[in-house]
Amino acid sequence: MGKRTVTRCNRRPAVLGLNRRQLLLAGAPLALTMAGLVTPRSCAAQAATELGSPHPFDFAWLRQTAKALAAKSYAAPQPAAADVIGKIDFDVAQKIKFRADKSLFRDRSAAFPVRLFHVDKFNPHPVQINIVSGGMAQRVVYSAQHFDYGGTGLDKKLPANLGFSGFRVMNGPDSAIDWLAFQGASYFRSAGEENQYGASARGIAVNTTASTKEEFPRFTEFWLAEPDPHQHSITIHALLDGPSLTGAYQFTASKNNGAVMKITADLFIRNDIAQLGIAPLTSMYWFGENDRQFAADWRPEIHDSDGLALWTGKGERIWRPLIDPPSVRTNSFLDDNPKGFGLMQRDRDFADYQDDGAFYNRRPSIWVEPLGDWGKGAVQLVEIPTQDEIHDNIVAYWKPDRPVKAGDNIKMSYRLFWQNHMPHPPTDIARVIATRVGRGGVPGKPASTDKDSWKFVIDFAGGPLSGMAPRYDITPVVNISRGKIINPYVIKIVGTEYWRAAFDVYAPGKEQIDLRCFLRLDNKTLTETWLYQYFPPAGSA
Repeated sequence: MGKRTVTRCNRRPAVLGLNRRQLLLAGAPLALTMAGLVTPRSCAAQAATELGSPHPFDFAWLRQTAKALAAKSYAAPQPAAADVIGKIDFDVAQKIKFRADKSLFRDRSAAFPVRLFHVDKFNPHPVQINIVSGGMAQRVVYSAQHFDYGGTGLDKKLPANLGFSGFRVMNGPDSAIDWLAFQGASYFRSAGEENQYGASARGIAVNTTASTKEEFPRFTEFWLAEPDPHQHSITIHALLDGPSLTGAYQFTASKNNGAVMKITADLFIRNDIAQLGIAPLTSMYWFGENDRQFAADWRPEIHDSDGLALWTGKGERIWRPLIDPPSVRTNSFLDDNPKGFGLMQRDRDFADYQDDGAFYNRRPSIWVEPLGDWGKGAVQLVEIPTQDEIHDNIVAYWKPDRPVKAGDNIKMSYRLFWQNHMPHPPTDIARVIATRVGRGGVPGKPASTDKDSWKFVIDFAGGPLSGMAPRYDITPVVNISRGKIINPYVIKIVGTEYWRAAFDVYAPGKEQIDLRCFLRLDNKTLTETWLYQYFPPAGSA
């Protein structure tokens, strides 16, 4: 699983990296201070930026291009000037700045300028950038004059046709802050409602946990339409290429209370694929309030996301807190036409993290809303052990329940919401707001089964529990994969509108324990379903 660097003094970590197995540079490094702007409409308007010859462009053309590419053998990209590019590490990249007068769409006062990324050690493969206007596309011709090399002298050592490694979309013509970035393989992300990058998305995932090597298809070319000042949106097309598939993508990204992206993709399969992951999300989880006993850091919590939320085809709401497992774990949540899923950041108070450098409390949640019939399959959650916050160790995606064979054409469409909370929250049930685990028994009273007993405490809020007076007939419905449940009960937390379910688990042995809980009053379900996977500490019998 990949690594990424978090710059503690930087408020906005992470532009993207080549893949999860490489460093994902922190915010202001790669394009980092890339200020600057330009115009898109014509060569005259683009006086500061040279454009290639115009050619007709639309999604149908892109689809045919991807289809024709799939009929050919895959050609792996070969980085130019690898010896020089390999020396552009984090520190050198910070010295390379995009020139202000080269940004795309710079003269549109109500729209979003686009600034381009330089290639570097972690993103060595250039991509083509095109501007689209009036049904015609023109390539942005690379020149070393796009960048200020900060005295590094690299502009004299790099080839004249080097190219760019990606782009970012700025908040406005005079803003130094971006809200959307594409860079590295098929990675992209948005800064959400609070201008803070966190979890990221990918165009597709291939063989993430399969027995074969994971593949990282990449967006090799982008077509950017002029941002729409009235809709606060930008439309982006991309060509995907990889060993086992190609794809034509259209992204319509709107900036409004965070970012909402409608994504349409047409995939053409080159080779049989053991595991195809649709709408893949990637995040970081080290520890939270549910596993403080394993934390090595002084901060209360460290994570980009703290749970996987599911809204099943049958309407059930599920919350699965993330964990840092002892070994790689893949969990599949079977479903038929899911209504949505996402990696969420529910803990949003500064006090949850006490981190004034990374600002984990400001990082967006990402929610996937399928469009059309997705059929049968499973949301798969992959959790990989980590010992630090620099590793992206969480992946979630939809895996269709059908074989993916060479020659297949797969169409998919969905929305991504980069916001603080899920876009369609339930109003008829409460949600989980905290999970805590500790020693079993009664505080202050020694118990003979302490080493094999653990207490689980789950807090709920909202829905029918809001405003409800304290009562003692609410039942925690708890299921366990092994062992037994001891003394389950539910109380209203004094002085709050929160309700707490608590129970002990007695389960000798080191094997994992799968748990499920929700609250019920008579025959009415009051809460979403809490799922958890617990691994007894090494000292257990």
